[in-house]
Formats: sequence, C-alpha cells, structure tokens
Amino acid sequence: MTSVPPPTTGAFPLADSELAGRIGARMESVEERLRDSVTQADRLADTASRHLVDAGGKRLRPMLALLAAELGDSSPDEVLDAAVGVELTHLATLYHDDVMDSAPVRRGAPSAHEVWGNSVAILVGDLLFARASRTIAGLGPEAVLIQSATFERLCLGQLHETVGPGEGDDAVEHYIQVLADKTASLLATSARLGAMFAGCADETVECVAAYGERLGVAFQLADDVLDLTSSGEESGKTQGTDLREHVPTMPVLLLRRLVAEGQGGPDDVALLAALDGDLSSDEALADVVERLRAHEVLARTRTLAVGWAQDAVRELAPLPEGRVKAAMEAFASALADRAA
Repeated sequence: MTSVPPPTTGAFPLADSELAGRIGARMESVEERLRDSVTQADRLADTASRHLVDAGGKRLRPMLALLAAELGDSSPDEVLDAAVGVELTHLATLYHDDVMDSAPVRRGAPSAHEVWGNSVAILVGDLLFARASRTIAGLGPEAVLIQSATFERLCLGQLHETVGPGEGDDAVEHYIQVLADKTASLLATSARLGAMFAGCADETVECVAAYGERLGVAFQLADDVLDLTSSGEESGKTQGTDLREHVPTMPVLLLRRLVAEGQGGPDDVALLAALDGDLSSDEALADVVERLRAHEVLARTRTLAVGWAQDAVRELAPLPEGRVKAAMEAFASALADRAA
C-alpha cells in the first residue's frame, strides 16, 4: 500500500484532526485501489497507465467524494469505489488534454505524449476511461447515468474550448461555461457520488453537488492566476503553456475585452498583439507572462475566483452546522487564498 499524507496540509486544510485522520486513512485505501485499477497485462499499457498515477497530484476529486460521504455513513465500499472512479476519469482527461494543449510537463514529470507519442497517450487515456467506467458500473445504473452525463459535459467543454465562442457569443461567458463543463462537472459528480453512496438525503446530495460545481469554476480561475504567478516547480506544469498554445485564459479574455471596448491604452494593445503573435521562444513567452502579472486583469481574475469560491460556500447553507460543513467552507476559503 502506498501511503499518502493526511489532508491537513494537502488538498483539504482540515483543522479537525479526527476528521483529517479518518479521511487520510481512507485515501490510502483509495490510492491502493487506484493503482490496482490501472494495472494492465500489456507491458506498455501498464507502464503508460501508471505514468500519471505515479506522478501524484492533489487527488482533489476522490478527497471531495470522501469528505461529502462524511455527511452520512462513509464506511461502505461503494464510497471508495466512487472515489476511485472519479479520479480515473480525471486522469484519463489529462492524457487527452496534454495532447491537445501540447503540454510538455504534467505534475512535474514529462507528459505521456512526450514519452510515448500522441497516439499512445490518446489510447491510454481511452483505456483509463474504460477502467473508470468499469469501476462506476459496479455501483449500479444510477451511477452509470451520472458518469455518462459527466463524461458528455467533459467532452463538450473540450470541444467548446477548441472551437471557441460563436459569433455574437460573449467570450468571457463562453469561457466560464467551458470551465463548468471541463472541470466543475467532475467535481460536482465527485461530491454527488460520495454523498449518495453514504446514504445522504437527496437534498444533501444536491447541495454538495452544487457546491462542487461552483468550486470547480473557482478552482480553474485560481489556476489561471497561478499559471502566471507560480513557478513550474510549484505547479508541476510548464508556466505559460496555455499562452504559448493560444488557449484562452481569463486574464487574456479580460484584456481582449478591455481593448475591444476601447478602454485599453497603447500598452494594452501592444500586449494583446504580443499574445496573439509568435510565442515559441522562451524569451517571448517570459515577456508576456511578466507583463500580464503586472496587469489589472490578473487582479480581476483573482476577484472572480474568490467570488465563485464564496458562491460555493453559500450553497452549503442548508447543511447542518458541523465538522464536515466547516471543512468544506475552509477548503473553499483556502482555494480563494490560493489565488490571492
């Protein structure tokens, strides 16, 4: 069994030591099941499937499932299987995303497509989707329907990010919907399945799912900030990759709106032109990153992230006061601080 640290200093800043210890112990079981789930008889498939599992990560989705389960009876094996299923789904999307974004690094390690090529990375992502589906299928028809709807949103989010907003669409609103589909949908499902298989009432299940949905948007907006302000060593990803590949992020979209509305000055116009230009050299990329860091659009993105995190907390209002609700509130606050 591979030991993981308790979540007091990890993805969930739990001040409650008893709750932290319980979730930490269950995360060890999730980690063991996760590694068993990616085992393949074929040597190449096995090595490539383990690539991102071995690289680690926040394990945010399974931890959210386990935390939501604490609102009911967290002991059933189904809760652990739900946690494994959502993380397998997430890992599968990373293999595909890195191919589409040409990201060279993921979680501090070379991306799978950098090691084995695009075709192998895509096929391994498909294998992990298959393993995720098999895991979720063991939870029954309702769980399968939930995962299917989530998978559809994940694909639509990637599709809409790839093609961009249509004529007349607001680019910022389009981007928020992309984040909701690509990131928030799976966080909502993680919380939903955790609470559902812990036997929580329907009202509680819907409450934590709404929390996860808003938390996911906040999380990705915070990532947009961190992509410009943190080092590659801190984030485990290459800084500015989205900028280099001209993948939209909120700071760039806000800058684009500023210029389009005639409120930008010459420096803003010049920065936008640089962002739309050739960023293949490290020097050009570092220059636009530095200029965006100092721009007001970064602060505005931080404000948006904080607002979505606060919205997530408001979704918890119907829950009774207690250690689990307090932990969820603390996590949303920590996420907001992460962007500050």
